[in-house]
Amino acid sequence: MNREDYFRVGTILKTRGLKGELQVYTDFDGLEDIQFNALFLEIAGKLVPYFVSSIKYPQANTAYLYLEDVDHIDKAAKLVKKEVYLPNKLKPAKSEDDFTLADLEGFIAIDETHGELGEIIDVVEYPQQTIASVRFQNREVLFPLNAAFIKGIDMEGGELYLDLPEGLLDVYLE
Repeated sequence: MNREDYFRVGTILKTRGLKGELQVYTDFDGLEDIQFNALFLEIAGKLVPYFVSSIKYPQANTAYLYLEDVDHIDKAAKLVKKEVYLPNKLKPAKSEDDFTLADLEGFIAIDETHGELGEIIDVVEYPQQTIASVRFQNREVLFPLNAAFIKGIDMEGGELYLDLPEGLLDVYLE
């Protein structure tokens, strides 16, 4: 199972009650609209499948979950703090209106001055700004994703056109 074939939907926060119920923080919008009978938990770096007995969504970003064969608090406690994943085939298709900066992961970054920088390997959202990272000349290079630097996005071609400030890449290459 390749990690690329799955998308993260949340994290198990804690147990709930004595019968193995789990409270999940869901950071994937629209999870309640997806029909699934199994999910995957990241355990020791691998995705392990679990069948869902029942799931409820009492409020935004929260799910209460019972998994098959997890019928006691002791079994459930071992799953606390685990990441929850679903297969990509269950991920709803996004319209262009739903596109966010986080969706730029996997795009090729092209700077007006330096040319192709490489594939965007990570996009991290901080309170102040969103940062992208690429491997350029065998080094990790970080740059902000904001309107001042983004000159265009080719959705079909998977390319991001940038005009990065002079000297930004030099900081990483020296």
